Amino acid sequence: MSARSKARKRALDILYQSDVRGDDLSVTLAAEAKRAALEPAREASWLYAREIIDGIIDNRDDIDEQITTFAKDWSLARMPAVDRAILRLGVWEIVYNDGVPAAVAIDEAVELAKEFSTDGSSAFVHGVLGRVARAS
Repeated sequence: MSARSKARKRALDILYQSDVRGDDLSVTLAAEAKRAALEPAREASWLYAREIIDGIIDNRDDIDEQITTFAKDWSLARMPAVDRAILRLGVWEIVYNDGVPAAVAIDEAVELAKEFSTDGSSAFVHGVLGRVARAS
């Protein structure tokens, strides 16, 4: 697994944990930063995970608006927490990270959905992110 794939998984963990616990994302990120400081061997994945989370914090309203716009008939509140987290990660990569091709961001998000969410989530994630990519 590439360092970026590991970083996406790590970012997903942070996003999901924050959402499920109802904690502010910056608080969850700070706690993870303390833990990351004790794990220098995982620094490569930590740096990109932090970039993802910082980007989501900075652009959360726009990211959530895009998800709501392109998730036909689904509100954010109705989505499973893991799907919300995957979509936030994917939208950030598509819209705000020029270093990641949209197709790669979509594929990585779909793989996360296959691994961590319901049977139908990968198709849902693919559809939403595909519409975001076409609109960007």
